[in-house]
Amino acid sequence: MAGTRIGVAFSGGLTPSDIVECVKLAETVGYESAWVAEGHGGDQFAILGACAAATRRIRLGTSISSVFVRSAPTIGMAAATVDQLAGGRFILGLGGSHRVQVEPEHGIPFVQPTARVRDTVAIVRALMQHGVVSYRGDVITIERFDLWFRPLRPQIPIYVAALFPTMLEIAGELAEGVLLTWPTPATIARAVEHVAIGAGRAGRAAKTDVASLIPCAIAKTAAAARDALRPGVGLYAGFFPRYNRLLAEAGFSDAVRDIKEAFDRGGRDAAATKVPDELIDAVTLAGTPETCRERIEAYRRAGLALPIVSPRASGPDALAMAMAAIRACAP
Repeated sequence: MAGTRIGVAFSGGLTPSDIVECVKLAETVGYESAWVAEGHGGDQFAILGACAAATRRIRLGTSISSVFVRSAPTIGMAAATVDQLAGGRFILGLGGSHRVQVEPEHGIPFVQPTARVRDTVAIVRALMQHGVVSYRGDVITIERFDLWFRPLRPQIPIYVAALFPTMLEIAGELAEGVLLTWPTPATIARAVEHVAIGAGRAGRAAKTDVASLIPCAIAKTAAAARDALRPGVGLYAGFFPRYNRLLAEAGFSDAVRDIKEAFDRGGRDAAATKVPDELIDAVTLAGTPETCRERIEAYRRAGLALPIVSPRASGPDALAMAMAAIRACAP
């Protein structure tokens, strides 16, 4: 049933082996897909390779793989590797990442992210289809790179991370899916429109899958769940300019201005104190299992084809917290 599609995503707070255990649980309770971020939480392709060996049905994706911190052929080779290990269950989520991560954390210049995403998509597609690629693009030129094994599938689904109209339309134009994050039902509805514009412009008949990560915390009370999510919302609104803009455009401009000022003065802890309950309720799944399931349905009604529950779990009880969220939101 299309109405029960649901995924789960992991982006820090768990060890790599914890994530494998969570993905095994997610498969058992009926999730369609499991997604792994990168950042600082472990090598996503290694974790997904371990998940591939430990599961049979659940689809496995990156959410997202940065087009800056690996070369495009390396991304293609990693995608072909996990797809082979998973028996054709892999989805490649790609994104331009953020200047505030790419330059200071990786020492790599952050230039022309949109063009780099386009070039990377083209290179990965060619490598999967032919096992070899030569390419001259706007920012990437590959003289020749060949895979020394035959990819299991000549095509794998590619999802592109997008937050704003230009990138949403590009995703509609060239990808099998789009990956959103920190959504409100209203921003989902707008995103669906922009993705359709891009698909129409490219004359694509196939519908681009609209998926979104939704941060999640389950607790006995809404207040406890909100408190679990407050530091995360504070970090994203305080540290990442694009998420600050996204949340401002979603109707929280005053709140995110206060969060940013607090973050600049006192870091994460200070930022968390400025996050209002209304903002948490608007962009996350925070509360009892019943509340969170109701929120997922509101996102579906707004046009979200694939809600992806993203448990925010940390500390000594992180694994139990993540598993509670997985069980609570299971179809």
